[in-house]
Amino acid sequence: MCRNIRTLFNFDPPATDEEIHAAAIQYVRKITGYNKPSKANEDAFNHAVNEVAKITKNLFDAMETSAEPRNREVVAERARARSAKRFGTS
Repeated sequence: MCRNIRTLFNFDPPATDEEIHAAAIQYVRKITGYNKPSKANEDAFNHAVNEVAKITKNLFDAMETSAEPRNREVVAERARARSAKRFGTS
């Protein structure tokens, strides 16, 4: 799937509506092949984004976990370290 879509569940603080909406846009862009839809498809595209965001929010509200919430800064630092190792940058 799309490498830019990041895990949003079980973070402290929880994912914001803006983060969920951004992930929904990335998902719909990926499956449609449109970065920006034509005027003819704009309403359908935006409707799909809003539906995916709503369903994602409902999913997160219904899910339960016994795992400790992840820390955003720690996850970001690990990603930077993986990237540095993979691409040989500091």
